[in-house]
Amino acid sequence: MASQASPKDSVPRGPHVVVSLPTRDLKRAFRFYREGLGFRLVVETADGTMPEPVHFTLNAGVSLMLIPTGGFGWVAGGNKVAEQGVSECILSLSLETEAQVDALIARAREAGAEVPAPPGKQHWGYSGTFKDPDGHVWMLDVAG
Repeated sequence: MASQASPKDSVPRGPHVVVSLPTRDLKRAFRFYREGLGFRLVVETADGTMPEPVHFTLNAGVSLMLIPTGGFGWVAGGNKVAEQGVSECILSLSLETEAQVDALIARAREAGAEVPAPPGKQHWGYSGTFKDPDGHVWMLDVAG
């Protein structure tokens, strides 16, 4: 009899970083990341509905969790959630090719993201940035 994989078998081994972002509209943010950018959920629901918590896999060592702003202060030990338009960090995602950077920025724009820095060559390499519907800044670049 073949053994069945347990849920723990799909959990990344070694250090794992979970980036948690506050969102004012969880359903909108879910659609942006899931449908707009094509991010994969850590756990898919049988009927394709939004799970709770909303948790996406970015790669084997990093995932993204979306937390409603009302609960974010509790998770963050009482810290206030920054007002929209205030960036406390930039989320960077390194991709393999310029075409991948171009494609993901295009998908983000089509899904409603603002693109303050279109993809292009910079003195440090090829990159571009977009802001998600909650104003979180993402920088995409070519790894290397």
